[in-house]
Amino acid sequence: MTEKEKQKVVAETEELPKTIVRRLVKDKLSQLSKEGDVSVLREALQAFSESSRIFIHYLSATANDICKESKRQTINAEDVFKALEEIEFSEFVGPLRSSLEEFRRKNAGRRSGSSKAKEAKKNSKQKDTSMENGSESNQNEDESNEVRDDAPDND
Repeated sequence: MTEKEKQKVVAETEELPKTIVRRLVKDKLSQLSKEGDVSVLREALQAFSESSRIFIHYLSATANDICKESKRQTINAEDVFKALEEIEFSEFVGPLRSSLEEFRRKNAGRRSGSSKAKEAKKNSKQKDTSMENGSESNQNEDESNEVRDDAPDND
């Protein structure tokens, strides 16, 4: 594989999905336009996609720097918020925080439902195990009783 082919493969893997970019652009433009559907040239969609990719790279690099300054290796949401402020996009921090909180609330319900299901499954397994152990101990008791019944009487 030549160097040019390698660069093309890397560029394609870094590209944002065109259908998602198209949907985002068209949805936003339809909200803003009073005239209805707005046409967007393929070239413009490519420009939106590339601009978004560059923005994500820039934001992630800035968030990474903030993370490293804090002597951590994992970027968290606060690092992203600080990075947005640092690159002078602070007007996005409020809406992003709200969106993140909503996401967390939705997932908290899923997690608690999931953890409840796991707990129920765990309890069920424990009951099954204790029932098996209980029946085994009852069986052992029966066997020991049988041995006693077979023992000669010393009366």
